[in-house]
Amino acid sequence: MFRGITTLNLDAKGRLSIPAKHRRRLGTYCDGKVVVTIDLLDPCLQLYPLPEWEAVEQKLIALPSHNRQARYIKRQLIGHSVECELDSHGRILLPSELRVRADLKKNITLVGQGNKFELWDTGVWEQQMAEEETLAGEELARELALLAL
Repeated sequence: MFRGITTLNLDAKGRLSIPAKHRRRLGTYCDGKVVVTIDLLDPCLQLYPLPEWEAVEQKLIALPSHNRQARYIKRQLIGHSVECELDSHGRILLPSELRVRADLKKNITLVGQGNKFELWDTGVWEQQMAEEETLAGEELARELALLAL
């Protein structure tokens, strides 16, 4: 559903304008309602169309409450989640707490991940991609072989 990498600008108020091709899909699929939350492994944010987030949230809620790691995951992902709605100009307001958490500055890279997007500070994204290319080597070759592309 959501593909591609796009570089965008965050305005002074913390609003991000969603590209027109994605805006149309979000309007049709979820009436412009999305959920933004943190990423537990990388310094970025996750942006889900509301129905996709609701499916993830149900899985998180089902995790056992007596398991310390599960409680941590639930607290982080659900606790940091914020429901946003595209305004009439196709923008969403990213809460400052989440922008700070992901170290988002002015230049943002929007990365399509199929059912969601990742939001990265462009400088951090470029550094991450350079590091991953260096580390990938043989491991990447093995993983791609398993996918049978």
